[in-house]
Amino acid sequence: MQSRNLKSRIILLGLAVIMLLSAMACSKTEDTPHKDEKITIKDQLGREVTLDKEAERIVSGYYISTSMLIALGLKDRVVGVEANANTRPIYAMAAAEFLDLPNVGTAKDFNLEGTLALEPDLVIVPVRLKDTISTLEDMGIKVIAIDPEDMDLLKESLQIIGKATGTEDRAEKLISYYDEKTQKIKEIAKNNEESKKRIYFGGNSDFLSTATKRMYQNYMIETAGGENVADIDDNYWAIISYEQLISYNPDMIVIAPGAKYSKEDILEDYKLSGIDAIKNKQVYAMPSNIELWDSPIPSSILGTMWLNSILHEDEYSYEEFLDDLVEFYQEFYEISIEKEKISK
Repeated sequence: MQSRNLKSRIILLGLAVIMLLSAMACSKTEDTPHKDEKITIKDQLGREVTLDKEAERIVSGYYISTSMLIALGLKDRVVGVEANANTRPIYAMAAAEFLDLPNVGTAKDFNLEGTLALEPDLVIVPVRLKDTISTLEDMGIKVIAIDPEDMDLLKESLQIIGKATGTEDRAEKLISYYDEKTQKIKEIAKNNEESKKRIYFGGNSDFLSTATKRMYQNYMIETAGGENVADIDDNYWAIISYEQLISYNPDMIVIAPGAKYSKEDILEDYKLSGIDAIKNKQVYAMPSNIELWDSPIPSSILGTMWLNSILHEDEYSYEEFLDDLVEFYQEFYEISIEKEKISK
């Protein structure tokens, strides 16, 4: 009798284990497609793109998508990148192999033949290359277009690439980080609403080139609790005159990372000596020795955090920012950053 009860218990236990494993398998199937299942994506041109399986040979024709591929842990699947990869410090730091990969040109001069020769199963390009997309598709190449011109579109771009490559969890981890940090930044900005500073954001080619309301830089300024003095919304980078900049009279001037001019060039320009930002020495150059944080790349949240530390140092110090920076790159790029190399 005891033997029969023991057998019954073993059978019941076996059935329970089978049911549990079956449920886990079903859950996995519902949440994450198998590597070889077809995947349908809507890109940021509104096109539906169906891949036969997760992309394994990827060409990125755009430094922003290339940075996304690093952040999503996909550098081993990249077979071609945009031209001038050696000008991107983050590649040497986090994906040195990119420096030896074939390049496929630029958005202005995309290399179709070179791309085809790499036999990719996915090509990622900016939306402005939409004419190139049809040519690639006619040749049997799957293409997705991205347009991360604000934080919401950046998140969407990461989700699109994550779905195409089976890295949705990693994409969502990045997005959760953005949401958490953005909420804290906005809370600090709200606490300082009455002392909001008016900011002029100088472009990297010329300080009389400025970011308008349509630019990602505008999002960064407003999120960090500043006001963009360039009240222009019918252009991207706008060229203004000395007279216009003097008329704006900003409280602070921020120089884009990688600018061809220096903070000293602005401070010593006698034509600007009457501007409040100059008189109070409120001129800052965004650091550029890792990445250009004013671009909509995965690490661009650090640009907003940096600006927040400049605007509201009493509530979010520069040292706190550096701690967050080190943590971010360790978590998402798997590299160690030395704080001493980041200039305020």
